[in-house]
Amino acid sequence: MTNLLELYAKLVGLGLLGFILGRKLPNTVPSGLAQFLFYVGVPISIVSFLYQTDLNGQIWIAPAIAYLAILLGALLAWVAIKWQAYMTNTMPQQPTQGSLLLAAMVGNTGYLGFPITLAMVGEKYFAWALFYDLLGSLFGAYGLGVALAATFGRNVSNYWQITKAIFINPALWSFGFGLLLRQVTIPNLVEFCLDKLAWIAVALSLVLIGMRLSQLKSWSSLPQVGISLAIKMLIVPLILGSILPLFGVTGSAALVIVLQMAMPPAFATLVIAETFNLDRDLAVTALAAGAIVLLVTLPFWLWLF
Repeated sequence: MTNLLELYAKLVGLGLLGFILGRKLPNTVPSGLAQFLFYVGVPISIVSFLYQTDLNGQIWIAPAIAYLAILLGALLAWVAIKWQAYMTNTMPQQPTQGSLLLAAMVGNTGYLGFPITLAMVGEKYFAWALFYDLLGSLFGAYGLGVALAATFGRNVSNYWQITKAIFINPALWSFGFGLLLRQVTIPNLVEFCLDKLAWIAVALSLVLIGMRLSQLKSWSSLPQVGISLAIKMLIVPLILGSILPLFGVTGSAALVIVLQMAMPPAFATLVIAETFNLDRDLAVTALAAGAIVLLVTLPFWLWLF
């Protein structure tokens, strides 16, 4: 219970700080912080935590489960869209369908998933969250997510930009470097400095989420978003979480996977929506509402698993 209260204090406190700063500071500040975290902060965190984490066990199953969660979310969202169209006799516009699908598929398993995993489960099982995010969510968002966006959107001229975004992603390169670094022994002082920088980056990522939320002003699509959020943050984690023992994943490892599956929609969904001219207002609403819903659902997952 203490860990949960500490986590909420950090999530709400740092998020609120970011929200206030986002309203007071120029719009260039959140963008600058995002660039810093993307190119420096997050890669340092990955190298540091990967150096300390335990890679024993079946961690390679984490990205496979991530793909299952993404596909199941997309399937259930598509069924929900068809059911809603049948009940109302009105089919949503294709850009809206695309945003609904994206919101049900890919979660914020990095900026939110990492600090929550570290706070509730510890560094020992961080590799599960890391593999889920970098080898699962990343390729799910910019792979299947982009394919769907191109199908439902109005702009299909940015494939090279998306491909480039995947392969020059510093997080992937730092992941490889972190694996290599595990083969050598680094001085205690270097390890200490890496650890402190990693935790600073984690704190800054929560501040950045607050800044981003301060810039989200549209709630007009909340009724439609509710279905996608229910699928993404409740139904998919409950279904797949209940069958994790069949894959040999139990205990703390299972909790990490469930927490990653239960994260709210990722910022990548907004990036993709803007790139392919999907329903941006719906994507914005999904991000804001999902961050709030997480505060309610998190204790449930911790109790259940």
